[in-house]
Amino acid sequence: MNEAPQKEKGPRTNDDIKAAKVLLIDEHGEKQGVMPLAAALDAAREASMDLVEVSPNQEVPVVKILDYGKLRFEERKKKAAAKKKQKNSELKEIKMRPNIDVHDYEVKAKAMTRFFEAGDKVKVTLRFRGREMAHQHLGMELLNRVKEDFDEMAKVELEPKLEGRQMTMVLTPR
Repeated sequence: MNEAPQKEKGPRTNDDIKAAKVLLIDEHGEKQGVMPLAAALDAAREASMDLVEVSPNQEVPVVKILDYGKLRFEERKKKAAAKKKQKNSELKEIKMRPNIDVHDYEVKAKAMTRFFEAGDKVKVTLRFRGREMAHQHLGMELLNRVKEDFDEMAKVELEPKLEGRQMTMVLTPR
């Protein structure tokens, strides 16, 4: 089984460049003009750097003399920094009952505020037990109160809906 060699990702360098004539940009960023590939390779070796194909899709490909290892290192560093800055929002859950007391509601609201400030989504779950199922309107009123209280801080991603014995609603930070 003869497998073709894996093509390396990224621009072509040095002897991988196939064009006969190239437009050379030296290590100082100055345009040297169109020349044969061999002359450009010699100029790169003279500067003890690599010849990197910057723009291969031109009529005359553009090549630049630079340190390819350093370029790859810088790109990897940029990717790592961008990945570090990304925020993965989690889904936090707050559980309540339809006849929740005022102070208990305030404690839950404070926790939800903290979650929204951290950039997390919040799933509010309301559990009905026993005869509370007969008073689903109380649960809906409570979820509407939550929606109103957090109107300027969060928006409703998933409207309140009843699933079996529990009512759920998902809020995302603005």
